[in-house]
Amino acid sequence: MQIHTDIWQNDDEWSEYTKDDIFMISIIIPCYKSSHTIRSVVELTMEELNKLNRNEYEFVLVDDASPDGGATTAELLSLVRDYECVRFVELAKNAGQHNAVMAGLNNARGDIFIAMDDDMQTHPSQLKYLLEEFDKGYDIVYAYYPEKKHSGFRNFGSFVNHMTIRFLLKKPKDMKTSSFWVIRKFVRDYVIEYKSAYTHLQGLFLRTTRNISSVPIRHFDRAYGTSNYTLKKLIQLWSNILGFSIVPLKFAMSLGYLFSLTGLVGAVVVVIQKIVRPYMQLGWPSMMAAICFFSGINLLFMGLIGEYVGRIFQGMSNNPQFVVRAVHEHKAEDRNTEKNETSDFPPLEEEKPVCGTAEQKDDG
Repeated sequence: MQIHTDIWQNDDEWSEYTKDDIFMISIIIPCYKSSHTIRSVVELTMEELNKLNRNEYEFVLVDDASPDGGATTAELLSLVRDYECVRFVELAKNAGQHNAVMAGLNNARGDIFIAMDDDMQTHPSQLKYLLEEFDKGYDIVYAYYPEKKHSGFRNFGSFVNHMTIRFLLKKPKDMKTSSFWVIRKFVRDYVIEYKSAYTHLQGLFLRTTRNISSVPIRHFDRAYGTSNYTLKKLIQLWSNILGFSIVPLKFAMSLGYLFSLTGLVGAVVVVIQKIVRPYMQLGWPSMMAAICFFSGINLLFMGLIGEYVGRIFQGMSNNPQFVVRAVHEHKAEDRNTEKNETSDFPPLEEEKPVCGTAEQKDDG
């Protein structure tokens, strides 16, 4: 299934993005309580990219202030020491998954950008399908899951989110999305110009291009633990869509017109009935019900308008998307020191994947 509304018409543009060229791939992984899984995700991804002859890559691992006593931080630092292609962005406070991805995009140095999860559900073995579709010239390629391994609650939330985005952002009907995607550099460059704390990546991507495709992949079970998304977090993420559309305000105005017209017609009917039937008594309960109903509608849309105004205020006050405590990068001397200090007789190390390089690609 392919979703695209823009067509490549310039052969020179197409030639810039052939799979035979060497481009740096940046893999961005937001991490949250992922000490049990993140090493497997990184090392399996390295193996998969090397098998695909995509030898020029880096990993940008973003710790979203994991509340696990430093276990995730320790594992990420270990990966930085072991692999020169791994960079660890440590956030000072929890920013949410989409803002953590934004932190990764801001700190990535590649030409092509891939986002994955840290729980093995977006499995590295499925990368080949995204990259194969991406090589056809699309600006964005999403993976989607014909059969999801989420709970019924999460699947229902995904359905509501899908329908809302279709209505508010005019997303193509057949376009399917997930947190597993690949984008081009110009898309990244545009997206990181967005500085509001209310990030919604689908909204930003749809603002940038409609040259988008989706490919079906297998959705794997979580390797460890359960989802960190609660109902509150899902609602907060869903509400970020408001920052990309004024459709709710237009809907409120239209509904206001409808209720005003209904009230006017009702008043005319009451006056006519009173003239025709002078002894008719007006019902107090029906009047109170009408007052309560319309008062509730007024308060609802006042709250909606207040939400927009509040976000404008917070945007003007420079409420940050994320706060970076530190960026940790590989230093060869740290790895050598660690080996020398552990023992006079260092144990045999298990074979690990090696970060790919352009030279390795040429030799192959």
